[in-house]
Amino acid sequence: MFQDFEDGADKAQGALRIERLRGLLERHDLAAFLVPRADEHMGEYVPPSAERLKWLTGFSGSAGLAVIGRRKAALFVDGRYTLQAGTQVDTDTLEIVQVPNTSAGDWMARTFAAGDIVGYDPWLHTTRAVATLEEKLSGRGIKLKPVSRNLVDTIWGRERPAPPTAPVIVQPLDLAGLAAEAKIVDLQKALKEAGQEAAILTLPDSIAWLLNIRGGDVKHNPTALAFAILHVNGKPELFIDRRKLGAEAKAHLGAIARLRSPEELAERVKALREQKRKVRLDEDWAAHWFRRTLGTSNRNVVHGRDLCILPKARKNAAEIKGARAAHERDGAAVVRYLAWLDREAPSGKLDEITAVKKLEDCRAETQALKEISFDTISGSGPNGAIVHYRVTTSTNRRLRSGELFLVDSGGQFQDGTTDITRTVAIGAPTREMRERFTLVLKGHIAIATLRFPKGTTGQHIDAFARRALWEHGLDFDHGTGHGVGSYLSVHEGPQSISRAGAAPLEPGMIVSNEPGYYKTGAYGIRLENLELVTEATAIDGGERPMMAFETLTLAPFDRRLVDKRLMTPIEIAWLDAYHARVLKIIGPHLGPEDRAWLAAATAAIG
Repeated sequence: MFQDFEDGADKAQGALRIERLRGLLERHDLAAFLVPRADEHMGEYVPPSAERLKWLTGFSGSAGLAVIGRRKAALFVDGRYTLQAGTQVDTDTLEIVQVPNTSAGDWMARTFAAGDIVGYDPWLHTTRAVATLEEKLSGRGIKLKPVSRNLVDTIWGRERPAPPTAPVIVQPLDLAGLAAEAKIVDLQKALKEAGQEAAILTLPDSIAWLLNIRGGDVKHNPTALAFAILHVNGKPELFIDRRKLGAEAKAHLGAIARLRSPEELAERVKALREQKRKVRLDEDWAAHWFRRTLGTSNRNVVHGRDLCILPKARKNAAEIKGARAAHERDGAAVVRYLAWLDREAPSGKLDEITAVKKLEDCRAETQALKEISFDTISGSGPNGAIVHYRVTTSTNRRLRSGELFLVDSGGQFQDGTTDITRTVAIGAPTREMRERFTLVLKGHIAIATLRFPKGTTGQHIDAFARRALWEHGLDFDHGTGHGVGSYLSVHEGPQSISRAGAAPLEPGMIVSNEPGYYKTGAYGIRLENLELVTEATAIDGGERPMMAFETLTLAPFDRRLVDKRLMTPIEIAWLDAYHARVLKIIGPHLGPEDRAWLAAATAAIG
């Protein structure tokens, strides 16, 4: 199994550990210390050695920040995690605060006094985040102070896991679509045009994409933890633990990069400063340590987006071909799973963990599964209302008749990354369930059928997914869609469909389409497909070419939850056409029993 079901959270241990941390605050003359859910690379997934927030508080979500003061402490999470946080941490010790309603800076500004000093680890906060906090706190006379050794590491001690050393593999050229040498040359041209001499790369998926390598240092995200310096001329420098490099990887990387140990990084960054090189640094993603080492007043340091992010997001022809193949393979596995679920769930014997294991088995049967792309969200009844619910042995519950079951999952295949959510009825659904499922489906179809001009951003289209819900006084507290990588991170920027999605959507980008609705304590609904942004084409009688979405995901929606009376003829036609396409493509991959189930599940409703 790629997923475990242990909670790991211990509220009592969390309270004791926070008390130990408070003891260090007095010793270091600090009013508080910041504990983010982050590692030195600022990735969504972190290795066990960097799970400081989870170890200290018990909270296991993928985003969060704890502010531990001598008397008061708070955990800051977004709307995805408020319910989860309440079940995992000692709320007598930690106040749970939802962002962006209240920011950590606002809370600290009213909690601490003038002259107080708040400590932080410059390896675990970006320059942008530090600047934002300083702006909030300076007006109240509160100072931020970097610490040389993380205080959590001090109390964690020998129990802290060792850093990962998973082997690096080479991504074949027929899947990558472009040789690493060509990618390096393209980025060097961009550096030269910008008048810059070097760029520091800190994101593992950027380095993996640039050098056509993959790894396994963090679960679900096939990257190797490393840093790189791209020079305007010559080979880039790659700072990586050589224990990760077998013969093939060493030969591949040795031909395109200068291999250095992680211990050499500080010296090489200082050399850039001393040589007065003009250095590009993405201060939205890079750890603040880099800016401090280069010199906070150094005018030769230029803030600029990581050069890999945009070309990585624009999938080339080989990556698009791989994505289609991966989704067809994954679709067959998901359909076999849904058919099994429909047969077995009425017995009342299935639980959330059994459902997760079966889904992973179905994917593994493809003989191509490398990993899952994230911990499967397997939410029965009220657990489905927890947006990023992770089932554990302590939360596991049965799939019960009269309830909804939400399953959000994905696979990592060497030719593509998948992510799909389906919500299904166990037994007979209520009228309210069918209504709200249909409203979510209408929002999903609104995105899937959208035509839009060049320059359109996720901010422009997010409301299309919400309109049907808004008309009924309903909404959901997460973005409508996120970018997806090519055998890389399942959450990839810069593209997204959300209120914060400021990046223009471009051909070749892959983005999720996942509106939802969540009734706390009752059920959750989310319907997710992945969409490929297509080239702009003319519309008959139109004046401007328009881009569109090609739906990559191939699996049926639960027709039992569709209230046809709430749908327009265009929406019904889309659903029937999508289901016909699913049957045509996935049907040949199935055995007779599952093929018959799919034929019934995709029957036209029009």
